[in-house]
Amino acid sequence: MTDHEQTNFETALRGIKPAKPPDELIARLREAWPKDCSAKAPRRIFAVPVFFRIVRWGIPALAVALVSAVIWSGNFPPTSHRPRPTSSVQPSTAAVVPALKANDVRIDEELISSFDTVARLPDGQPVRFRVRNWMDQVTLSDKTRGLVIESRTPRVEVVAVRFETY
Repeated sequence: MTDHEQTNFETALRGIKPAKPPDELIARLREAWPKDCSAKAPRRIFAVPVFFRIVRWGIPALAVALVSAVIWSGNFPPTSHRPRPTSSVQPSTAAVVPALKANDVRIDEELISSFDTVARLPDGQPVRFRVRNWMDQVTLSDKTRGLVIESRTPRVEVVAVRFETY
C-alpha cells in the first residue's frame, strides 16, 4: 500500500460514523455496571485457591534452596577422595597465584530481536506475549597482567500482556 493510498484510506475511515451498539448489549452493560460507583470501571476479582498461593511462593523458594545447596556443597571436596598428607612439609607460598584484580568491568546488553505474539488460554481468552531476545556481554580487564575475560550470553525475555475482555 503506498502512502497516497494509505492517506486516502485513513481519510475515508475518519469520515465513517460508528454504528450504534445493539440495545441488548447496552442493557447488559447497564445491569453489570455497579450501582454504588458510577465513576470507576468495574474491577475483576479473582479468587486464588490457597494451594496455588503456596505453590507460587514454594517453587521459587525450593529453587533457591537447591541452588544454594549445590553451590555450598561444591566448595568442599568429598572426604573419601581427599588425599592424606604423607609428610609435614608445607607447600611453598611462591606457587600461589594471586587473585584477578579487575581494573575495568564493562556490562552491556544488546537487543537482537523483539516481537509480539498472541496465544489462547485453555478457557479461550487471548493473551499477548512480548518476546525479546538479548545478548548480554560482560568484559573484565586486569591491566597489570594484560588479561581480558569476555563472556557473551544470549537471554530470552517473555512478558505476558493480558487482553482485557468485556
